[in-house]
Amino acid sequence: MIRIGIVGAIGSGKTFVANNFGHPVFNADNEVSKLYKQDKKIYLKLKKKLPKYIYTFPIDKNEITKAILEKPNNLKKVINIVHKEIKKKLLFFLKKNRYKKIVILDIPLLIENKIFNKNDILVFVDSKKKDIDKRLEKRLNFNNKLLSIFKEIQLNTEYKKKKSHFIIKNTFRKNIVKKQIKEILNLIG
Repeated sequence: MIRIGIVGAIGSGKTFVANNFGHPVFNADNEVSKLYKQDKKIYLKLKKKLPKYIYTFPIDKNEITKAILEKPNNLKKVINIVHKEIKKKLLFFLKKNRYKKIVILDIPLLIENKIFNKNDILVFVDSKKKDIDKRLEKRLNFNNKLLSIFKEIQLNTEYKKKKSHFIIKNTFRKNIVKKQIKEILNLIG
């Protein structure tokens, strides 16, 4: 099985690119959302660590956001709890797709959390700053302070770009992105 990890800056369109590969995608953000909506154990763990902020189930993302904005160190607490469960979900995904030729890993902190293997192929999603800014402005609860907190835990995008095997210039136009993906898939066989 070939594992392709999608990396890039926040708002660069990693999920858009991942979903255009035409292979099974593990989307960590979707899995986190499901945990918040469905997993009572995660709720109880977060409530125990952040009792001042977490008080509803399903977990309201606004509660998580408020906890992080008030104390940036709370992000590490959230990650420590959620990360273990996401790793289990990733292992299940890999087992379920073990006979697939290629799987796509859409995991925001793929490099930072050392989730990738040395044999994984990393694809960096490169987008224009104005496109990223436009996308981030559209996102629900967009907040500059929150964005800077998230950026602090991420590696520099230039470092990620250098670690990557391929770069996709994301224009957010499906036909252009698919053409670049096709070229990558042809090269990796």
